[in-house]
Amino acid sequence: MIEKTDLNSGWTLICNVAGRPDLPSSIAAAVPGCVHLDLLAHRLIPDPYIDVNEITNDWVGREDWTYRCSFEASPDPDRIQELVFDGLDTIATISLNGEEIGRTYNMHRSYRFDVSNRLKAGANELSVTFRSAYAYGAEMEEHYGYRPNNYPGPGNLMRKMACNFGWDWGPTLVTAGIWKPVRLESWARTRLAETRVSATLAGGDGVVSVHAKIARQDATAGCRITAGIAGISQAIEIAGTDEISFELRVPSPQIWWPHHLGAQPLYTLDIELRDAVSNDLRDRYSKEIGFRSVRLDTAPDEHGSAFTFVINDVPLFLCGANWIPDDCFPSRVTAERYVSRIEEAKAANINLLRVWGGGIFERDEFYEECDRAGMLVWQDFLFACAAYPEEEPLRGEVEAEVRDNVVRLMPHPSLIVWNGNNENIWGFDEWGWRPIIKDGESWGLGYYLDLLPKLCAELDPARPYYPGSPYSGTMEIAPNADEHGCKHIWDVWNDVGYEVYRNYIPRFCSEFGWQAPPNWATLEESVHDAPLTPVSNGVFHHQKATQGNDKLIRGLSGHLPEPTTMDDWHFATQLNQARAIRFAIEHMRSHRAVCKGAIVWQFNDCWPVTSWAALDSAGRRKPLWYAMQQAFDPRLLTIQPRDNGLSAVAVNERTLFWRAKISGQRLKLDGTVLAEFEFWRLLCDRFEAKAFPLPGDIATPDNSRDEVVVVQMLDRRAFHYFVEDIDLKLPKPEFTVSVSKTREGCDIAVTAVSFLKDLCLMVDRLDPDAVVDSMLVTLLPGESHLFRVTTARSLSAADITPGTILRCANDLVTKG
Repeated sequence: MIEKTDLNSGWTLICNVAGRPDLPSSIAAAVPGCVHLDLLAHRLIPDPYIDVNEITNDWVGREDWTYRCSFEASPDPDRIQELVFDGLDTIATISLNGEEIGRTYNMHRSYRFDVSNRLKAGANELSVTFRSAYAYGAEMEEHYGYRPNNYPGPGNLMRKMACNFGWDWGPTLVTAGIWKPVRLESWARTRLAETRVSATLAGGDGVVSVHAKIARQDATAGCRITAGIAGISQAIEIAGTDEISFELRVPSPQIWWPHHLGAQPLYTLDIELRDAVSNDLRDRYSKEIGFRSVRLDTAPDEHGSAFTFVINDVPLFLCGANWIPDDCFPSRVTAERYVSRIEEAKAANINLLRVWGGGIFERDEFYEECDRAGMLVWQDFLFACAAYPEEEPLRGEVEAEVRDNVVRLMPHPSLIVWNGNNENIWGFDEWGWRPIIKDGESWGLGYYLDLLPKLCAELDPARPYYPGSPYSGTMEIAPNADEHGCKHIWDVWNDVGYEVYRNYIPRFCSEFGWQAPPNWATLEESVHDAPLTPVSNGVFHHQKATQGNDKLIRGLSGHLPEPTTMDDWHFATQLNQARAIRFAIEHMRSHRAVCKGAIVWQFNDCWPVTSWAALDSAGRRKPLWYAMQQAFDPRLLTIQPRDNGLSAVAVNERTLFWRAKISGQRLKLDGTVLAEFEFWRLLCDRFEAKAFPLPGDIATPDNSRDEVVVVQMLDRRAFHYFVEDIDLKLPKPEFTVSVSKTREGCDIAVTAVSFLKDLCLMVDRLDPDAVVDSMLVTLLPGESHLFRVTTARSLSAADITPGTILRCANDLVTKG
């Protein structure tokens, strides 16, 4: 059996940096980790997430660094001994006992070095020297020539996490280090060099396809493979070959479903490699897999061409969010943090996370938790917002990393698509790259249309591959067309107001978003400006988007008045973000017959920042999180413009039809009923959007400033206003509050005396660890709502300060 010795302790970081006499010659280092974290642990740099400290740390990424450790070993002529690095960031030279054993150029792949003849008895000295990514990037620009990049830095000239060099939501923190585990592996005769596993459905049966490659100590080493799952087993003698393929067929397995449709049964696949003569166990592979089918329907239709994911033969509307690295220093992201973030996504009714191409292939724990949670995964290959050379050595590194990660991730039932790139085809077509890129010069298209699809077809043929996001299915059609493929909507936010979302009915929207600051507690933890204002140094530094603060204010135009205080700026921009995304999602879902997915940019943050995220870097829910939870509800009721009038649209993503009485009222904001209707029963079938035209006396668009339409279907309720809040005669907010203690914290009951629009309880301002179950609640006069709060702090009604802790849209439009 393979013997594995972890080498994750006893490391030292050498700090011989020219011009920095303040640094010690060396410090204890953590592996997995990176230079920034080691310097931070020894208080040699300030926390780059705080205030404007990011710029103080810029020098770290411009230096070379060396990690060293000593480990005990015993040379053995009867065994192969290999050093295995799961992840090195990025340009590294590895030496053992003073002798160079290899060089690496890729953060996104693993490396294995045979050191059988280089180990000595007793202590062995291992060193890994990391060259500055900036220095290597300058060298590669000389080699390849310039390629356009939407962001500073040479991230497109090497295989490193692109957002390390800064993004419009991320700091410039160029890391180096051993970011994944390292170990010494010792084995005799044979081992599993590669094990490719995929599982799918064939009729009523589950089919597991296995392709194994064998490494041999010598050509005469014979072996056999035994594989078993769900009581089905198979044994195969391997002779005269180093590769073997076979299938296991499981009769009538339980089917794996996304979480909103069914359960997530997982079966353990065990594969053993044994010696053909002695039957000794040489190696083992074990993985939990699930049985489901997936295909991507891109067939032509009356609207253009489809972009529909079909899971277990069911065409779905996917309610998704984009996932970025959850920390600028990925080694800090624990398995527990993955679980927490994915639970938060699931609680927000998200059923797909898109792992975005400017980050990383996440660690195994992320995909394992998605398998358990029923969270679908869209996986980008790691190309984003730039032109990429296709020449060597980059091309070879791309192929190696794709092979490494496709084989690693393909067993996961949650993973439903490989995507070639993020916005690069769009960038070439529409962002002015064409005149910069010389005739015959590569920019990445050969990866997306040739290399990547060939590798996916070879390694993982049962899973769809798509060349890009956005992409219209052919280079003959503009890449961001409504009628074909997947679309990104970024004129909304960048150039126009969120009402323009209704101008688009995409086949699938894989990016759209709106900005807002993080929660108040997160802001106070990361910025210490006095006073705290939208343009104070720290707050402004934690806004990375071009003219981001100006766009926040411009985005309020026509919807809400421009705020005059920091408290109002914070609430108004968070509220506007929530409304913008809810508006877009409800519009797209109401057109379910055409549009089959909405993936919000973005779910999470990597540091405390004003961004498009629903969950800030501390894991706190912004109002957007609650808006997504409501808009992504598998049973949605919304009011939409249709045929010069208004329709209530019921959208049903459940497996059972939705049949209920639908009723509605047109009301004055003081509660006076002006008109009402009741329809005995509306039937909305499963996986359907069903429109119900509202009667004329309910829906007449006369621009009334003090009226609201309310439509009810069972416990779902939808509102429509004839004007925006800036023109709506919202009353001064009046309500009563009572607090009762619970085991988890407290219940806060709010009873409306006046009409209250989008009521929010900002509990993080009372307790940074508190969580409230609901937000963005609208109440008619006399109605009540119970906010359930999880907190260790004892709260009273006196703590629930109107206009600070308890906020609503009324606050913003009734000032003075």
